[in-house]
Amino acid sequence: MLRNIAIIAHVDHGKTTLLDGMLKQGGVFRENQEVAERVMDRMDQERERGITIISKHTALTYKGHKINVVDTPGHADFGGEVERVLLVVDGVLLLVDAVDGPMPQTRFVLEKALSAGLRAIVVINKMDRPEARPDWVVNETFDLFAELGASDEQLDFPVVYATALDGRSSLREDYEDAVDLQPLFDTILTAVPEPKVLADKDAPTQAMISTIDGDTYLGRLGIGKLFAGTLKPNQNVTVFRRDGSRYNARLQSVFVYEGMKRIPVEEAYAGDIIAVTGLPEITIGETVATGDDPQQIPPPNVDEPTLKMTFAVNTSPLAGREGQFSTSRKLRERLFKELETNVSLKVEESETPDSFVVYGRGELHLAVLIETMRREGYELQVSMPEAITRVGENGEKLEPFERVFISLQDEYAGGIVQALGERRGVLMNMQQSDRGDTRLEIVIPTRGLLGFRSRFLTLTRGTGIMSALLEGYLPWAGPLPHRSQGSLIANESGMTTNFGLANAEERGELFIGPGTEVYEGMIVGRHQREGDLVMSVCKAKQLTNMRSSNADISVRLTPHTEMSLDRCMEYIGPDELMEVTPKNVRMRKRELNFKLRKRSEKGE
Repeated sequence: MLRNIAIIAHVDHGKTTLLDGMLKQGGVFRENQEVAERVMDRMDQERERGITIISKHTALTYKGHKINVVDTPGHADFGGEVERVLLVVDGVLLLVDAVDGPMPQTRFVLEKALSAGLRAIVVINKMDRPEARPDWVVNETFDLFAELGASDEQLDFPVVYATALDGRSSLREDYEDAVDLQPLFDTILTAVPEPKVLADKDAPTQAMISTIDGDTYLGRLGIGKLFAGTLKPNQNVTVFRRDGSRYNARLQSVFVYEGMKRIPVEEAYAGDIIAVTGLPEITIGETVATGDDPQQIPPPNVDEPTLKMTFAVNTSPLAGREGQFSTSRKLRERLFKELETNVSLKVEESETPDSFVVYGRGELHLAVLIETMRREGYELQVSMPEAITRVGENGEKLEPFERVFISLQDEYAGGIVQALGERRGVLMNMQQSDRGDTRLEIVIPTRGLLGFRSRFLTLTRGTGIMSALLEGYLPWAGPLPHRSQGSLIANESGMTTNFGLANAEERGELFIGPGTEVYEGMIVGRHQREGDLVMSVCKAKQLTNMRSSNADISVRLTPHTEMSLDRCMEYIGPDELMEVTPKNVRMRKRELNFKLRKRSEKGE
């Protein structure tokens, strides 16, 4: 007996933590085995950011039943991972926080699951919190199901109350009988149907590839669901590409999942999640088939990107010092290789041979790609994110809009509404929650959100929560206000000094400290007024014999603002670039020379 399920939820509602508990109680680990928290998060960035970025497969056994489980991302920027994974499962565990209830990303992932015809088990997580309100959460979740057009069968969802961190669950709202996750496992067996297969085991094989992985010894692996027939090692197959073209190939090995491992098998059967090797060109959305008349499974539809950035070869004076890969050929190879596994991404070659236009689902989607590349040793420069526009049926210009959900203290609501209103945002709903905070719902152009998150944290003193979902393409909202503050720009190359930075500090906020190597045109801080200010941050104090030792007390500087890659992406403007190397992230002007910048501004 077999069950295929995916765990879906809003960011930080406990998907990966729940899976940890399921694996421990599913007999995957020995009783005395030490297991790291969030064991399924293998990427460094997943552990650092505290989110799931790529989907992962695992399997466990309960009462003689094999349960294949897929951990999915909760952030809408990685929706491509969710969309394709839902093709290979037959049910979902929808995790909802016992205090917060359904959040914006809950709507996103649930809508995808319901449209795929999947039944959901609602897991009210974090029941150990003193302020837990499960009855209210269940009602809100039911309303969300109804709003998203769930069928009568989907509306009749079972509810499990759990604390993923402790590995306990219950079918009772009072939660008094919660001991382990047995109630959750039993609910999975009764509520999730057996895998949907297209035919019996003697029928021609059809398998859909939903994930790509790699192995040092095995090479490229295609992971997906076997919908019909069987698959064996060394079997001749036909591979259908997404565009409908096909080619013949020969499998090497076939694997199924047991716990955290892939186990080679002599034959895999319809309904199971499998991994195959021997297909070096295999990619996501392709069909592996056999028979005299092989048939293709329709590839998944993935939402279109909404943002674009230009990735180019680094041209700064410090280029080539810190990166292992810095040529246009290496940059091109890496970006087009990313397309094999990142279905939400698009890459186009630009008019110049050393730059490429990269399209993504959101700022976080592109930031994760840039951070991954720099950790791999790549050196590049990128432009500010831009919203992708379209032309409507009537020839009008369309742009993407986001529906923004904000939860914050009442005293900050006015400032946030005003700030987003200046960016063409329209307040759609405003209400007080029973917890005393204010919830805002605002529709705003995607352009209006670019660079706003850091200001949002400032305006709410770090206490606000903001999430956004794509609303759709609507008529162009018009020009947006320019950045209210300019940048502090270095006017020479060299090492920064306390004396030079002290003068700059009087004019704004510093991004770098003393002893940092800079070059002409590099951004070293934020100007306190509109417009850029060019300054010398490398000059030293002139010493003379007339000066006493007491007068030469060292200059004290205010600690500078650390600019992470994400914050730099938000900060840079249309005439600025972000220089990314394995060791540093710098910001600079497109045109480094001050006189040439002024000339171009005048249109000469």
